[in-house]
Amino acid sequence: MEQHKLKIRDLTLRDGQQSLFATRMNQATIDRLLPYYENAGFYIMEVWGGAVPDSVMRYLNESPWDRLRIVSKAMKGKSLLSALSRGRNLFGYVPYPDTVLKGFYEEAIKNGLNVMRIFDALNDIDNVKESIKLINELGGIADGAVCYTVDPKPEKPEGGLMSKIKGLFAKEPEKIFTDRYFVDKAKEMESLGAKIITLKDMAGLVNPLRAASIISAMKRELTVPVDFHTHCTPGYGLASALMAIINGVDILDTNIWWFGGGSAAPAIELIWTFCQRLGIEVECNMEAVMEIQHHLFEARKELAAFDLNKDNFPRPYNPLKDELPAEILALFDQAIVMAKAGDEEGLLEACHKIEAHFNFPKPNLLVKEAEVPGGMYSNMVAQLRSLGSEDLLEDAMKLIPKVRRDAGLVPLVTPTSQIVGSQAVSLALDRKKGNPDYSNPSNQFISLIKGEYGHTPVAIDPEFRAKITGSAEERPYDVSSYRKPENPVLAELGDRRLAANVEEMLLLELLPSVANGFLRKKREAEYQIEEAAKPKPEPTEEELLMAEPITGDVVTAPMGGRIVALNVKNGQAVKKGEILLVYEAMKMENDVVAEHDGHVKRVFVKLGDVVGTEAPMIEFVETAAERAPKIKPVVV
Repeated sequence: MEQHKLKIRDLTLRDGQQSLFATRMNQATIDRLLPYYENAGFYIMEVWGGAVPDSVMRYLNESPWDRLRIVSKAMKGKSLLSALSRGRNLFGYVPYPDTVLKGFYEEAIKNGLNVMRIFDALNDIDNVKESIKLINELGGIADGAVCYTVDPKPEKPEGGLMSKIKGLFAKEPEKIFTDRYFVDKAKEMESLGAKIITLKDMAGLVNPLRAASIISAMKRELTVPVDFHTHCTPGYGLASALMAIINGVDILDTNIWWFGGGSAAPAIELIWTFCQRLGIEVECNMEAVMEIQHHLFEARKELAAFDLNKDNFPRPYNPLKDELPAEILALFDQAIVMAKAGDEEGLLEACHKIEAHFNFPKPNLLVKEAEVPGGMYSNMVAQLRSLGSEDLLEDAMKLIPKVRRDAGLVPLVTPTSQIVGSQAVSLALDRKKGNPDYSNPSNQFISLIKGEYGHTPVAIDPEFRAKITGSAEERPYDVSSYRKPENPVLAELGDRRLAANVEEMLLLELLPSVANGFLRKKREAEYQIEEAAKPKPEPTEEELLMAEPITGDVVTAPMGGRIVALNVKNGQAVKKGEILLVYEAMKMENDVVAEHDGHVKRVFVKLGDVVGTEAPMIEFVETAAERAPKIKPVVV
């Protein structure tokens, strides 16, 4: 029997920094890391997509396309490069027509992208099938991601004794998100041409036993490689990753030490240690990975402004050199035994002790209990805080299951997690004020109920749809209504177009407001460089004259004022007593007259100028005696 080998998709440069440091790693930092990545031997590196295109333009004033090109050139084809895409929504929040999808994927592959991981927030296959088809046609690798989510917890009966008795006999809602649901979605994607299938657990809610059952079922029923993506937020990540490995997963998503754990994916160093004890080969060059780890420490320190744990780093660990205490090695072995025995409680206990030894963040118990993504929870807190209603947080959290059921049991992943969370807050406020439920549906919630985001896992009650949208009929988003954004000519910047080429036009189409500001700055910089490089025209005679030093008699302003009449010009002969100019000061007009005959050399002021006291106004040509050359006496 062939030995099980584990391939690695490294998330450090995209999902890792997005989960922990708000996607603020700049290109200069990435450039320092890339020489060490070249020989790391990762099967796939996720470097693009997600929040990268938006963030690098919005916060770093950098081009997303440049980032992809630079990474691709540095890697020289030694690792596949991947990006994350929301299917028909790409990186935005509205569906795009096929022409935009094709243009974007074509440009991405041309610039070095190999794998496009495609998901849809509703797991609506109609929203991903065109992307899978296009990626394959354009020579890329389509990675179909099935979004993991859980059924809402049953609502607890409230009120008196009778209500509680009724609750005891109430029928349990039918389970929707069974193993069969996820496997069937995966099989649909495989049939459409997906070359990799990912179980994508954005919130880290896959507990170890579910990871085991879903991954093993996918391995039985799929022919393409299976990838597992999870996060450590509620404390399942490391244990569930181990369970996925034991159950035959082909590819595992990890981060490198300083960018792992917490709200990110598990650290590869812990996964490698587990695999060493399981006799499983991890297909990467750990010596090169340790080089990256070394340089990532400085990179993380540079991101301190966005690091929630900047004063509490994990304890350093190099699995190639560091000898772990016997009791910690025993915990690795104990976790393996518990995983193989299906003892989830024992497995989690051992993994949490391992993470505690290395000082990784503790599990977020609120996220674990509420079964919502961490970002969704923090958005709800921020919304209530802005409304001065933080006391309603518990009520809003309890209303999430109701909102999800009413909305067709949507998975909680961007953007549906934000839509559901925001509407749960609104519902809590409605009830506090004594208003009917859904008195204030958000525009996004209305769009979701209409059907503009796609087909929900469970059909929405037509009566509820009519209540929210005014019509009982489902109305999908009409991509034919899409209008390509304008690409204006910037007359003030040398008649340049805002978007100079296809890739920049795609940025305008995908992220119009952010791209507009980014591209305008780029055009301004180009214009300034161009203007600075232009040859300076030869100065005119008047400019040369005005640049000469003052050598003759000068008429200055006796006091500050404004020039209201100017009677002379350069080269003009004047007579003593002639009025040269008139200026207004202290609400009175004052004549300035010539004190002697002479010729005007130059006039320093113009009609309407405001001059200060003793400012030079007119210079006269020097006298003949002054113009005569000075002859040094000859000493004999």
